[in-house]
Amino acid sequence: MILRKLDQSEHGKTRPLWEEVFVEDTKDFLDYYYYIKTRDNQIYVVEEDGQIRSMLQLNPYTLKVGSKELPSAYIIAVATRKAFRGRGFMGALLRTALEDMYQAKIPFTFLMPAAEAIYTPYDFRFIYDQCIGSLKQCCTQEEQRGDACDFSDAALWNAEEIADFFNAHFSEKWQVYAVRDAAYYQTMILEQSSEHGGVRLIREGGEIKGVYAYATEEGLEIREPLYLEGYEDAFFRSVRQLAANGQSRIKDEDIKIYACPEYMSCKRKPIIMARIVCLPELMRTMTVPENLSVDCSFAVIDPLIRQNSRVWRVTSAYGELKLHVRETEDSEGVLPVDLLTELLFGRVETAKLADDDRVVMTEHLTEELDKITKFTKIFLNEVV
Repeated sequence: MILRKLDQSEHGKTRPLWEEVFVEDTKDFLDYYYYIKTRDNQIYVVEEDGQIRSMLQLNPYTLKVGSKELPSAYIIAVATRKAFRGRGFMGALLRTALEDMYQAKIPFTFLMPAAEAIYTPYDFRFIYDQCIGSLKQCCTQEEQRGDACDFSDAALWNAEEIADFFNAHFSEKWQVYAVRDAAYYQTMILEQSSEHGGVRLIREGGEIKGVYAYATEEGLEIREPLYLEGYEDAFFRSVRQLAANGQSRIKDEDIKIYACPEYMSCKRKPIIMARIVCLPELMRTMTVPENLSVDCSFAVIDPLIRQNSRVWRVTSAYGELKLHVRETEDSEGVLPVDLLTELLFGRVETAKLADDDRVVMTEHLTEELDKITKFTKIFLNEVV
C-alpha cells in the first residue's frame, strides 16, 4: 500500500474512481469539477499495484471566521473501490490529510457527510443546520414591492457585482461563511451551469435586489436565496418563471429551496460537520465581551492530531476582545476535541459538558469558558 498526495498533473487519474463510486453525478458535472475544482485542490490516494484504490480530496476555501479571513479545506470525494473497503484506507487518508492541514495552520476543516456515523469516529461533529422548504411552504402573502423587477441569469462578468451585493447586505449576518469574492461567484455560476442551472439575478432599476442559485437536473432546486427585505414576492415570481420555462409544469410543492430564510423553512437539517485541526488558531479567532475577562486552563484530548493534546491556557483582559492562547502546565479540566468542537460552535452548552463521562471541569473553568462568544451564526452551503 502506498499513500501519497498526487501532483496536480495526476488529478485526472482519480476520475474513474469518482465515476465508479458516485454514480449519481453526471458527465457535465464531472467535466466542470475536473476542469475547475481540481486545478487548485489536493488529492490524496492509496495505491496498490500501481492502481488507485482509495482517495480523499481537499478543496480550498477562504472562510470568514469572526473578524478574520482564514484558510480552510472542504473534504470531499472520500471513496474506496468496493473490493478494497474495510482495510482502513479511509482512516489512513484522513489522518494524513489532517496532519498536513495542521502544518498549514488551518483552524478547522468541514464536510457534508454521506452518513454521520462515518465521520464521528474521527471526531467530526455537526456545526451547521440548513433550513429547507418548498416553494409552496415558503410562499407568503405577496407584497406589492418588487413588481418592477426583472429576472435574468448571471454571466461570469456579473460575479464581482454579485459579490458586492452579498458583502454590502448580508456579510454581517454570519460569523462563519465562505468569503464571497468575484472568483467565488464565477465558480458558482460554472458549477450551476454544469447542473443545467445557473445563478439567477433579481433586479430593479438595474440594481441587484436578490440572487440565488438553481439547478434543473432533477426537477427544479433552489439554493441559497438572498434578497433584500420587501422583495420576497419578486423571488417567488422569479422561481415560478423558471418553473414555467421548463418542459413540464412543476408544482410549487415540488420546488425545493435549500438554505432558505428561517421564516420560510419547514425543517432544519444538519448538513455540515467540522473538526478542529489547529486548535490555537481557531481559538485566537474567538472573542470575549469587553466588559469580561477570561483566565482558565484545560487539557485537550485529540487522538488524531497529537499537537492539540496539550494543556492550554486561554486569557483575555478587561477591555479587549481577543483571546490569547498558549501552552501551560496546570489544568482545571479535560475536554475531548469532539466536545470542544461542539462547544465552540455553540452546539452544546458549557454546563452540559459535565454530563459526558470523558469530561473533567471545575466550576471556575465552566464559568470562564461560558464567557467566550461562540460561533453560532454559520452559513456554509458549499456543495463541492
